[in-house]
Amino acid sequence: MNWTANDLHIILVGTLCALACALPGTFLLLRRMSMMGDAISHAVLPGLAIAFLISGSRASWWMFFGAAIAGVLTALFTQWITRFGKVERGAAMGIVFTTLFAIGLILIKQSADHVDLDPACVLYGALEYTPLDLVTLFETAEHLIQVPRAALVIAATLLFNILIIALFFKEFTLASFDPSLAKTQGFRPMLMHYLLMTMVAVTTVASFEAVGSIIVIAMLIVPPATAFLLTRRLPILIATSLIVAVLSALLGHLSSQALPHLLGLPETTSSGMMATATGVLFLLAWVFGPEGLMRQNSGELKKPEHLIDLDEPKALEKH
Repeated sequence: MNWTANDLHIILVGTLCALACALPGTFLLLRRMSMMGDAISHAVLPGLAIAFLISGSRASWWMFFGAAIAGVLTALFTQWITRFGKVERGAAMGIVFTTLFAIGLILIKQSADHVDLDPACVLYGALEYTPLDLVTLFETAEHLIQVPRAALVIAATLLFNILIIALFFKEFTLASFDPSLAKTQGFRPMLMHYLLMTMVAVTTVASFEAVGSIIVIAMLIVPPATAFLLTRRLPILIATSLIVAVLSALLGHLSSQALPHLLGLPETTSSGMMATATGVLFLLAWVFGPEGLMRQNSGELKKPEHLIDLDEPKALEKH
């Protein structure tokens, strides 16, 4: 396998996307709302289409604004249907995101001559084509450093997620574990909830064109779930989730280049293999982890000291 600069660019974009998704995904996991990432990743489509129709531009700020509004509306509608319609939360998510996604598809299809958006691109992305759109960061007579434009957009999103979590880490943590306690201490759990939904929406739309919604959903859910099988201490959980995300991007691209050649199969996409790689890492953690199947079958399963139950009311006090 011959490595080129294009391979490095693809890995860079995939890794940044995985990191940007894993951060809010960890808190979605703690709040038992991982599938909200799936809902928002589909429901932002009408926000993208309406933002284009209003502005006539695909500029990132308009897209982010439209996606953020759609993401918050998804969370609001889900909350309202659950509370006032007496519908289970999972069913409410399904009602909201399928309806909004269908509206987005109708808007795109009905305005196909005017809206420069492709539903297939939204779903599957175009990771292999990101090296075709490069931005020069540094240029001299001897050196030229270029990166894909998508890498800059996703890197800005990653920095945004890091900044928000760093500023409101205590609030996010307390709201995730004990919303009632957070309210008594003067925090606003619902504000944290909608801020998290906004982070998910912005991350989703930033990654759409490059990697598509499939890998976004995978990276929002699977790395945090894999980390949860290995540790329950929140700082280590976040760090492990990020490590799994990076490994998924690296192993995914390597597999997309090596496996088809070794097995005599047609070429496959890097984004699809990245999503597959994160599933394989989850399987390994599920089988061989501290609470994995191997220990259960051998009768050696014993709750290690570094694992705590996130449902315990005093979990935060202990750690």
